[in-house]
Amino acid sequence: MKKNKRKLLPEYSKIFFALLALFLSLSAFAQKVTSTGQVMDSQNQPVIGGSVLEKGTTNGVITDLDGNFSLSVANGATLVISYVGCKSQEVKASTHMKIVLKEDNELLDEVVVIGYGSVSKKDVTTSISTISTKDLDQRPIVSADQALQGKAAGVAVIKPNGLPGEGMVVRVRGASSMNSSNDPLYVVDGVPTDNISFLSANDIESMQVLKDASSQAIYGSRGANGVVIITTKSGASGTSKITLNAYTGITALSKKIKSLNVADYRELLEDMGSTISLPDDLTDQTDWYDETYRTAFTQNYQASVSDGTDKLRYFISGGYTGEDGIIKVAFYKRYNFRANIDNQLRKWLKVGANVSYSDYTSNGIISGQGSNRGGVVLSVINTPTYAPVWDPDNAGQYYTGFYGVNITSPAENMARSKNNKSKNNRLIATGNAEITFSPELKFKSTVTLDKYNYHYTSFLDPTTTTYGRDQNGTASDNRSTTTVLIYDNILTYNKQLGKHGLNIMGGTSGTTSDYSYTYQTVTDFADGSIETLNAGNNVSQSNGTTASQWSLMSYLGRVSYNYDSKYLLTANMRIDGSSKLDPDHRWGYFPSLSAAWRISSEPFMKELTWIDDMKIRGGWGQSGNQSGLGEYDYLQRYSITRQNWWEEGMSNATPIITQSTLRNTDLTWETTTQTNVGLDLTILRNRLTFTLDYYFKKTTDMLVDVTLPSGAAVASSITRNEGEMTNKGFEFSVNSRNLVGKFTWDTDFNISFNRNKLTNLELTKVYYAAQTSDNLAEYCVRNEPGRPLGSFYGYISDGVDSETGELIYRDVTDDGQVTSSDRTYIGDPNPDFTFGLTNTFSYKGFNLSILLQGSYGNDIFNASKMETEGMYDGKNQSTRVLSRWRRPGMITSIPKAGFEMKTSSYFVEDGSYLRVKDVTLSYSFSGGLLRKWGITRLQPYFSTTNLLTFTKYTGMDPEVNQWGNSGTVQGIDWGTYPQTKSFVVGVNIDF
Repeated sequence: MKKNKRKLLPEYSKIFFALLALFLSLSAFAQKVTSTGQVMDSQNQPVIGGSVLEKGTTNGVITDLDGNFSLSVANGATLVISYVGCKSQEVKASTHMKIVLKEDNELLDEVVVIGYGSVSKKDVTTSISTISTKDLDQRPIVSADQALQGKAAGVAVIKPNGLPGEGMVVRVRGASSMNSSNDPLYVVDGVPTDNISFLSANDIESMQVLKDASSQAIYGSRGANGVVIITTKSGASGTSKITLNAYTGITALSKKIKSLNVADYRELLEDMGSTISLPDDLTDQTDWYDETYRTAFTQNYQASVSDGTDKLRYFISGGYTGEDGIIKVAFYKRYNFRANIDNQLRKWLKVGANVSYSDYTSNGIISGQGSNRGGVVLSVINTPTYAPVWDPDNAGQYYTGFYGVNITSPAENMARSKNNKSKNNRLIATGNAEITFSPELKFKSTVTLDKYNYHYTSFLDPTTTTYGRDQNGTASDNRSTTTVLIYDNILTYNKQLGKHGLNIMGGTSGTTSDYSYTYQTVTDFADGSIETLNAGNNVSQSNGTTASQWSLMSYLGRVSYNYDSKYLLTANMRIDGSSKLDPDHRWGYFPSLSAAWRISSEPFMKELTWIDDMKIRGGWGQSGNQSGLGEYDYLQRYSITRQNWWEEGMSNATPIITQSTLRNTDLTWETTTQTNVGLDLTILRNRLTFTLDYYFKKTTDMLVDVTLPSGAAVASSITRNEGEMTNKGFEFSVNSRNLVGKFTWDTDFNISFNRNKLTNLELTKVYYAAQTSDNLAEYCVRNEPGRPLGSFYGYISDGVDSETGELIYRDVTDDGQVTSSDRTYIGDPNPDFTFGLTNTFSYKGFNLSILLQGSYGNDIFNASKMETEGMYDGKNQSTRVLSRWRRPGMITSIPKAGFEMKTSSYFVEDGSYLRVKDVTLSYSFSGGLLRKWGITRLQPYFSTTNLLTFTKYTGMDPEVNQWGNSGTVQGIDWGTYPQTKSFVVGVNIDF
């Protein structure tokens, strides 16, 4: 029947459906057009691989070898034409189009902040690195200097330990001093400071690093170690914004070192021939890792508001950062507030104010000590697993029954510092006024107050710990206040006459500092219920106060000339006068000169169209370092010793005053002279940008605290200009825009080679440092001329004697015996090179950023290994000693139990590493609903830090130095707080 019904359909019905199908197909065809054309650049060359995209869609193609394209688009569509190094264009779709893209000089026109001014990037004549800040709100950055790591050539950055809130060790082109600080000078919104722990990374707008002396000289006596210039955010005219940034996550221990169980520990004691006798019924009952370490919580919440008009702009922010330590007693928390305001009161007068306040509190652990002296990290491995946490026979006391072995457990060692707190707050308030006399001539006056308060308290009850019982309870309260006032007056003249550009800057800067410090210690507490000093009965005779003041007066100037941005010349001069020096040697002069030639602007380069910009730079300059000077080092100083007034006949006794140092009226500035040559090259329409630099810097009149031979003088030490040091190196960086269009891929790579050498010491030729294990009481670092700083010194170990199990120590002097004369240099903590690689991928709303960072060729002195594999007493050891020598003929790299231990190359390891430092994945939502709610940015993200580390180092982490930011001691792992890996989720919201 159905067949019959189909046959009965009228013929016109078939015609109707055929016409309908034809109409629909014609309608669809009519809605599409084929747009064709050719894309050319400003040099009339075809653009190969340019993006042609139908606006508002993902429909697009790329241009061919002749710059041609063909794309089917909707009728009336708009095309978006883009290419690397060119400005994007939007055109109506048609046929036989010819689009000419104009060059995008935004990269070269970028403004770079320099000392007391700014300059277009294309006119820079010195070596300056600009740090990308676009992803700072997507990374779990606690200390703002973390943003420097792996991001700039010539800037080596390490985190010496994993303590919460710990700052970074930053070296710009190597260490240049022994006693003085090697940290760079930080300048935040024009205010010089020695650290940026108070600063929230979310407040940073831009960061530049001044690396050569020709850029640093404008900061005179404080610029020798490099200068990091930071500009914080400000409001924008006509743009009101509310920003919320938040993240939360976890941190965990990156690596564990396993310790022996009871059975293996018992066997080790027997191999050592130890007299320690363990009961037969002991079992494993405590996992000391679980008792010590934890998965910690980290969080950060920041909010800001900003707005502006043609006359008034403001930015206000505030936030909280909290980081718990993976070791249970450690923590860090910070509250921060900032307000930046600018007001154009008159056409000729602009005023501004920057106010920053931060309050941060932290606590750490005892490190750099053996497990018997409170060292937490080592005691986790050294404490036998049979031991309980608490003493079952003495309530409220930690277990100490180790059968004669001198050990304290990590639980007890943590308790020694759990009530300690370091509380700090800092206020930096700046007011400025700028008068415009004419478009070319401006005068700016700035006044800054920098007030820093430090408060450290500690308390240890008289019951819980062995040390607390020995002291009958102890507490301390140390406080300091530093008030710095800075006065800057700067006159600037900027004139453009045709192709001739002239910039002249001159001014003065004055700084005064007032410091006071009190230190109090009390013992003999009744119990642990009251932790303040008034509850202790025995007040220490060493309690007291100190105070000091210093001032610095400076005159500075700069002249910059450029001809058509082709030939550029800059000269700087700064004159500093410091109260820290004798009046006859108070003034220091720090000049610099730099020049650049933009070769790409020459007529003979016109045919090389693939070169966008090419500039050769060269510079010379001098800068100083005053951080190694005490306030009164040039004067003869004295020590005060209190007398025991309670003793018979001493009730009216006065303190004894003795000379402690010698006067040195010849003391002068430590000066670093540096020469730099560089090349900036941009090619392929800004697709590839290269920067190369070679430098040589020499430090003279190096400040050193010299220890005098016993009896040589009334005092035992003197501060003098003692030596010389050199650093030379090569830096290379490249920025590549690998893929453009819907899917983008950018790469930033930098690598740095630096060679450090101590070249001269006058009075004392050799300095020893870094004593570690109590078992040896030997220094493992020796500094002398001809060697790089921090070189490791000791015996050379040539492996394990397969017959005796002892380490084979080399007879360097070849006299038939091994004595102290056979000690030699056994390692160098300075790397051959450091590097950083950042890859950023974007597709639609997704963004993935991966930062790799590493170091190659540096050695680490693993002093922890002395305690965890030394097998010299009854402490527990790591499971690596299971591979120790046990019988004649056995081939192994680990000696027998009870081997003769010396400070030797056996403890020196390759510290090279490659680390997946940061991985961040984010997604930016967009759409009409968000716009309806007034949300201009909604970006959730996931970020991980220290995800993977590739290294041969057997310790807990190769990025380590127990001596922190010391210049003379580097790369020593001695029970140091280990690094962590973190996983966080966060969100950025803009209204």
